[in-house]
Amino acid sequence: MANWLEPIAFGAALLCFVLGISSIIMSFMLPTPDAEVRIKQKVEYRFFGISGLIGFAVMLYAIL
Repeated sequence: MANWLEPIAFGAALLCFVLGISSIIMSFMLPTPDAEVRIKQKVEYRFFGISGLIGFAVMLYAIL
């Protein structure tokens, strides 16, 4: 019970990984027919996906 940092970092890493992967997957499954809106949404989803994976890498580095 003395080390609370590792479980919190693991939970944050898991959350970042799941949000990153789900955002990247959602960028491929956009049903919007308008091309301009679709491109903007793909960029947003991929940005959040990559940001989530970078957060995962930082949390993994903090754990190790």
